[in-house]
Amino acid sequence: MTHTEKIILFDGVCNLCNGSVQFVLKHDKKNQFLFGSLQSKTGQEYLQQFNLATETFSSFMLIENGKLYTRSTGALRVLKHLGGGWQLLYGLVIIPRFIRDAVYNWIARNRYKWFGKQESCWLPTPALKARFLD
Repeated sequence: MTHTEKIILFDGVCNLCNGSVQFVLKHDKKNQFLFGSLQSKTGQEYLQQFNLATETFSSFMLIENGKLYTRSTGALRVLKHLGGGWQLLYGLVIIPRFIRDAVYNWIARNRYKWFGKQESCWLPTPALKARFLD
């Protein structure tokens, strides 16, 4: 992996997380993002690289230019790169991180209850497979 890639790591069994990946795939007109589930071999390697727990998957993660962005900051940075008006939401970064992350953490704690959970990780179509790690 080069340090110029934008890699999104997500909880592969979370319906909300999978929906977020599908949203990014639909709006990423420049094909600038790669994806990997936190449960995958590559996802686990990144978690270890950044000294994060390898058995809990409560955060959306963006690795951009070799730097890790988690929770609301990671999500907002993804929107910033999507273009098409979505980057305007990056303006929410002015809200103090402890407030943004408190909202993020509340949603993350309830995501399985509100959106459900899959038995296994979502598999991309053959056309999208090249954008997924592992």
